Amino acid sequence: MAWKWCDGHSLPVLCVGAGTDGLLASGAEGGELTVWSDEGTPIGQLKLDGGDDVTCATFSLSSPNKLYISHGEAVSILDARALKKPVDLFRVSEDEINCLSVNETDSLIAAADDSGSIKILDLSSRKVIRSLRKHTNICSSVAFRPQRPQCLVSCGLDMQVMLWNLQKARPLWVQNLQELGEEEEVQQSAGQLFNPPLAHAITVAACGNTFACGSEDGKIHMFKVVGTRFERQVGFKGHSQGVSQVHFVNFLSHPHWLVSGGNDGKVLLWDASTGSMTESKGQAKGGHRRKAKSVKGASKEGADHNTELEVKAFSPKLCINHEEKVNWICPAQLKGEGRIIVADQSSSLSVYPITGL
Repeated sequence: MAWKWCDGHSLPVLCVGAGTDGLLASGAEGGELTVWSDEGTPIGQLKLDGGDDVTCATFSLSSPNKLYISHGEAVSILDARALKKPVDLFRVSEDEINCLSVNETDSLIAAADDSGSIKILDLSSRKVIRSLRKHTNICSSVAFRPQRPQCLVSCGLDMQVMLWNLQKARPLWVQNLQELGEEEEVQQSAGQLFNPPLAHAITVAACGNTFACGSEDGKIHMFKVVGTRFERQVGFKGHSQGVSQVHFVNFLSHPHWLVSGGNDGKVLLWDASTGSMTESKGQAKGGHRRKAKSVKGASKEGADHNTELEVKAFSPKLCINHEEKVNWICPAQLKGEGRIIVADQSSSLSVYPITGL
């Protein structure tokens, strides 16, 4: 059963972000931005000049009232408790920004855009200090690694997942999801169209070493960073259509709970802990063990290591049939209770309880 949060928008909601003190923010088409209380009451609403879609909203970890949003080619900083015109506005890109990530020290913002670039904005100098250019298609998602304020991961519609350190102009390690797919025996029904693994969303666990990526072929990939490279721990078919969202949940029993949302209208909660994955590998039948190929152009250090790949039938611990294509999901604690906030093609938000774990 879902609660509906209405009256915050008149256009489809595109993104949702949760703060540390119970506030939530949602962005919609047409430059609409709303801040909500933890009871689902709009406490601030704003329509941005220019009317560009609000594509991402994220709160500062160190200043609970500070809200960062992307709209068009710009990044704005706002006071969530007094939602008026932006406190600061930065034109950081020449193309539409799809995703923002702010590092833990609140010093850098990473903005992924349609050109495939990731712009790094230094908040102290108020300048773009890096433009990371390696994706050959839209860069759909980017995330700083917790506890490592100079390190991030990204993914894009070029089917590539990348590990970055801001000391370097090029990625430390690159994995093409299509190469992983070629090594797996994927059975397609007669006449079924093949969906390429365009990467839509990326998320990093609180430990900073584990991250997950969701792709257009319905799969969720779990990776672990080892030194200056990363290796895939597990990959599994999570959704019957494209995975539009993945987010680690930081308030449950361990930091490797993962929630995903897809174009199939499903919202799923997974136990992606090492113990759960190991058990799944042992119990699953008909799994195929393959060696990972080294990625062309990747570092020599990583090329000497082969990684065991597994594709297993993972089962979600919680399955929500939202029925509508998912634009965004946001796990949050509201009044001490675990919730999943879902944005779809409508102008309202749906709020689901996390139960039965």
